[in-house]
Amino acid sequence: METVPETMDAWVVQVPGPMAGGPLRRVRRPVPQPGPHELLVRVQACGVCRTDLHLAEGDLAPHRPQCTPGHEVVGVVADLGHQVAGFAHGERVGAAWLASTCGVCGYCERGAENLCRRSRYTGWDLDGGYAQYATVDAGYAYRLPGGPPPEELAPLLCAGIIGYRALKRAELPPGGRLGIYGFGASAHLTAQLAISGGATVHVLTRSAEARALALSLGAASAGGAYDAPPEPLDSAILFAPVGDLVPVALEALDRGGTVAIAGIHLSDIPVLDYQRHLFQERTVRSVTANTREDGTELMALAASVRPRIAVTRYPMDQADRALADLAADRVTGVAVLVP
Repeated sequence: METVPETMDAWVVQVPGPMAGGPLRRVRRPVPQPGPHELLVRVQACGVCRTDLHLAEGDLAPHRPQCTPGHEVVGVVADLGHQVAGFAHGERVGAAWLASTCGVCGYCERGAENLCRRSRYTGWDLDGGYAQYATVDAGYAYRLPGGPPPEELAPLLCAGIIGYRALKRAELPPGGRLGIYGFGASAHLTAQLAISGGATVHVLTRSAEARALALSLGAASAGGAYDAPPEPLDSAILFAPVGDLVPVALEALDRGGTVAIAGIHLSDIPVLDYQRHLFQERTVRSVTANTREDGTELMALAASVRPRIAVTRYPMDQADRALADLAADRVTGVAVLVP
């Protein structure tokens, strides 16, 4: 059992505003005490997600002041609440975006806990992993293997899980043709999962570095974000938070195709033309958070596929720089904070 200090360094979101205004502030605060059903986790790595950026820039309204962001948390159990069973000190665990649900509403009972009206989220409602320690409800913690480096596991906890759910929502048929719009953290993992399942993947993104990464990971083609793919698509996933791309992706679909929008934030969608964009039973679907079942399935699939994860490491004390680089598209793959 390790000795836990009384205080720790953490980042908090202060006043939403442009990145130039420095929305993150580094503070010294008490190490949180785990509740009866919680784990105290000493953070080994925390992924930097575009949702963190939306929160810092004010696209997402903060759910409480001075919240510590970060919901791709990998660490070891430093302490346990007195009613926790099944976890041990020193065990490696992960905390993801979904932090809690009510468990009794109709959504929860039918397996759609991601739609629970009383759901709460790590790094939005509860303090997250941009800190030395964080707490997580034991019922929402993931057991993680001890072998891989923590910075390679962290992206699976949101980029991986949300990408996996988006892939399910896109209803890609076996051996189908998938278009991926935007190619950051989640997209580069999702592409590998789809390719491993026999899909042909076409990547459309503005970054030349991202296009090169996509081809190196097995994409059949990589073009500009507004380019037409070389063949009609059965499904498409929009990872870029750009509403202008929705009609572009719809127009690229074959008959009966589906576009899944993966982000929590999206700029305004232009007016759609029914004949060009929606006729012939084309479908648009959103993706909202994830279920724990999604996370468990993704972890098992990742252990089998072993996706290559392109990681850009940042010291924990440079979280503000990591977010600024993400905002400026200077991150290829995944940004991860490490102590």
